[in-house]
Amino acid sequence: MRELKKISVDEAFAALRRWVKELDYAPVIDLMAAGHDSPWKLLASTMLSARTKDAVTTKASKSLFSRADTPEKTAELSVEELAELIYPVGFYRTKAENLKKLAQAVVARFGGVVPQTLEELTTLPGVGVKTASLVLIKAFGKYEICVDTHVHRISNMWGLVSTKTPEETRAELKKTLPKKYWKEINQELVTLGQTVCRPAKHECGKCPLKEICPAAESH
Repeated sequence: MRELKKISVDEAFAALRRWVKELDYAPVIDLMAAGHDSPWKLLASTMLSARTKDAVTTKASKSLFSRADTPEKTAELSVEELAELIYPVGFYRTKAENLKKLAQAVVARFGGVVPQTLEELTTLPGVGVKTASLVLIKAFGKYEICVDTHVHRISNMWGLVSTKTPEETRAELKKTLPKKYWKEINQELVTLGQTVCRPAKHECGKCPLKEICPAAESH
């Protein structure tokens, strides 16, 4: 048995960068960001993506933006119209209500401009730290760490943190992870977590980190 208890961060990210470039797959928010879409589109797409497959989110986002690609236009639509546009994303009715409230708040409180601080973003309806962090990274290029369930789970598997919640993981990673990796950890680990290191099935033999991951031998 290997005595490795903690992954080499530099080796891990170097391997993941090479792997992601060769992989014909990317989480929906990265596809949106690659198209240089507006902060509002990135914010709305992130909200739609919760508990929804990426292909569905992409289709729903395109449908929504064909009618309403700004907070002003979104706020003008009824909840029923929004629900029809974003169907069949998970919890589409609730998301339609939240999307309208979000658009109204951005217009009323920020003049239709998506704010650029975590503090302001998290005052908006339906926007938590995870969504706010991702928007700051993808829309504004800010140094933030976005922690979802994949980042939380894999960071613990790697021995980078020993935490019980994504919120604790984010706080610990900010202390221990080199800042140069902050903006990309979500993209790399979500891609890994959605493909070969899924929660219910770890395909360690296909993993680009199988030689250095401290958890590889136990699966």
